[in-house]
Amino acid sequence: MSGNGKIVLTADDGSEEAFFVVEKADIAGKSYLLVSDSPEEEAEAFILREESEEDMVTYAVLEDEKELVIISKYFEELLEEVELRLE
Repeated sequence: MSGNGKIVLTADDGSEEAFFVVEKADIAGKSYLLVSDSPEEEAEAFILREESEEDMVTYAVLEDEKELVIISKYFEELLEEVELRLE
């Protein structure tokens, strides 16, 4: 999924937040989304991991540092014009 499609995610507390999908990748049997909070070039980005629970698909912000480094490098290689900085 490429092209900055917009998605709205609902948190456990019912609040909603919109993100722009930069890219989707399936790596080692897991699905990841690279999303940003803005369509601008200098936007804050997050990597979300898809987690299936019964009949529901959820997304969690990737927080494991080792996994985050690996997946961010994959997205950088996939999207040549994108530079990700981990903070």
